[in-house]
Formats: sequence, structure tokens, C-alpha cells
Amino acid sequence: MKTEIELKEGERIDDLNIKGYQIIQNPRLFCFGMDAVLLSSFADVKEGEEVIDLGTGNGIIPILLEAKTKGKKFVGLEIQTESVDIARRSVTYNNLYHKIRIDLGDIKKVKDYYKQESFDVVTSNPPYMNEGGGLQNPHEPKAIARHELLCKLEDVISASAYLLKNKGRFYLVHRPQRLVDIIYLLRKYRLEPKKIRFVQPYEGKEPNLLLIEAIKNAGVLIKVLAPLIVYDENGEYTAELRKLYYG
Repeated sequence: MKTEIELKEGERIDDLNIKGYQIIQNPRLFCFGMDAVLLSSFADVKEGEEVIDLGTGNGIIPILLEAKTKGKKFVGLEIQTESVDIARRSVTYNNLYHKIRIDLGDIKKVKDYYKQESFDVVTSNPPYMNEGGGLQNPHEPKAIARHELLCKLEDVISASAYLLKNKGRFYLVHRPQRLVDIIYLLRKYRLEPKKIRFVQPYEGKEPNLLLIEAIKNAGVLIKVLAPLIVYDENGEYTAELRKLYYG
């Protein structure tokens, strides 16, 4: 049974097609996309582990991870007050407040909020555009979600290294164009890349997303997985993509 909540102007409730969960979204802010779904399926969360999602937005990744894994506790950190409010109400609506907590805060200040090495897994779907990359959305909430205005890739990776336990796992979804930056920064903060998977819109097309796993203080060896193809020749989701969305 859902807990009653009051929707605010412009908000809607979307079905997540898993365990009956639903999420509040406001198109004026930033609605989740395929990248969040892919990251939640790529992340390996074991039974009893504690997870934090950096830049959680409306809380989509903690909610999906709770649905898909046997993790013990899920925390979402978000700097935008309106997004935190939406995420917290979604957690309440799905009666997940005993497992998911949404914190208001700045990724650059994680040392003020959490103890060092306090999480088994860190996930992040950060802004993709670096400074000067692409046109900035004039609407601030969407600009913050898409562009490195309030935090940069290095801030996310540095925070993840601080938060992770030894041998803890970091999962990131990003653009292939930033791959060199990603690997350089991961190694700078002792997060060794272990798995990478490219996401292609169609077979034979260049990838437009990448998923990467890094392990804190791990040995040097990376595994490149087979690419994930989103659409088949008919323009419909592939069987693998449908399974990720609908189980």
C-alpha cells in the first residue's frame, strides 16, 4: 500500500515497472533517463552492503537499486533542494524510508557529512558536460544536472574514493568522449578500472554512453564487456534492453 502524498504543481507520478514502485518527477527540473536505468543494472550490490549515490536527483538510482539488489542501506546525496524534496517524497510514497535516505548536501563537502570509508558501493550519474562543453540550458536545475556547474568529474571521483571502503566498488555512467579523463582521475584517486561496457544506440553505430566499474586499491586489469545495443533494426528495444527495463 502506498503512503499518501501531495503532488505539487507540474509534478507527475511515473511507474518504474519493478516491485510496484513509482517515482515523482517534474519535467521543469530533470527527469531520469535510460542512463540511470543502465547504471542501476550495471552496479553490483551484494547482500548487506551499504550504497551511496552521488548527485541522486529525484532518487531514481537508490530506488532502483533497492528494487534490484539485496543491499542493506541506500543513501542519495543531492545539492538541489527541490530535487531532494521530490526524492524524499518518492521514498515515503513507496514506503522505503527504512532502507533509503536522501541527504541534502554538496559532493565537494562529503567529508563534512560522512565518515571516511563508510560505504561498500558508490554510484554516480553526474553531469556529462565539462566547462565549455555544449550549450548550457538557461533553466538552472537542468543546467546543473547536465553541466559541471556545481561539481566536476574530479569532485565526484575524489568523493567516491573518500567514501569507499578498501576494495569497495565505484560505478559510473558517462560519455565515451570523457573516457581518458575518467581513467586518469580514477587512477589518481586509487580507484582501479576493472570493467567497462559501451552502450551503442544501434549495432555498428558509435557508442554514446559508457558504464565503468572501479575498485579501490585493486590490481591492474580491466575487462571490456560486449557492447550493449539499445535498438534493433526495427527501432525497437533489444531483448537485453527490455530485460533491463522490465525484468
